[in-house]
Amino acid sequence: MTAAEEPAPRRRGRPGKDQATVLREAIELFNLQGYDATSMGDLASRLGFTKSALYHHVPSKEHLLQQALDEALDNLAEAVAAASADKSVSALERLRRAVRGSVDVLIGHLPAVTLLLRVRGNSPAELAALKRRRELDGELAQLVADAAAEGGIRTDIPPDLISRLLFGMVNSLTEWVRPSGRISPDTIADALTAIAFEGLLEH
Repeated sequence: MTAAEEPAPRRRGRPGKDQATVLREAIELFNLQGYDATSMGDLASRLGFTKSALYHHVPSKEHLLQQALDEALDNLAEAVAAASADKSVSALERLRRAVRGSVDVLIGHLPAVTLLLRVRGNSPAELAALKRRRELDGELAQLVADAAAEGGIRTDIPPDLISRLLFGMVNSLTEWVRPSGRISPDTIADALTAIAFEGLLEH
């Protein structure tokens, strides 16, 4: 083998994990151990890094938390905004689409949404996430109010209560849904919206 044919020497450097992989592993560990109980050392061990190598990838634990919460909230906000924007359909249909979209986001981003639902406001990132959740809750309650005003749903229950019950049912999926489970995401979304809007009585 000539010098030109010899393979280039392997470069020493950081471990072969990209930013997305680091974030995925961080979210899994935060959900497993709790954010407050997880250290950067724990995450480094899980990834097979040294702690100093991990800091080449991310500046802090809270930076990872912020990215995870933004993943969940950005996708939820996009789903609600898309449902709300289509004024060519009834307010009831917009509400139905918001519920369906929220189910799709929850299943598609299950670890990040699970983490979001567990935050308690113990850090600036968590406080900001809770503020955004309240804003989303307000938008969803408005969708309910609009549907009631159009006569699409009953008016004897306060819109904010209906919203909490509806999206409490959506959020409860984090307790048992598995994206690779035997029930498909579409089947789950269809069943939840049917129960929410048509109930369980045989028609």
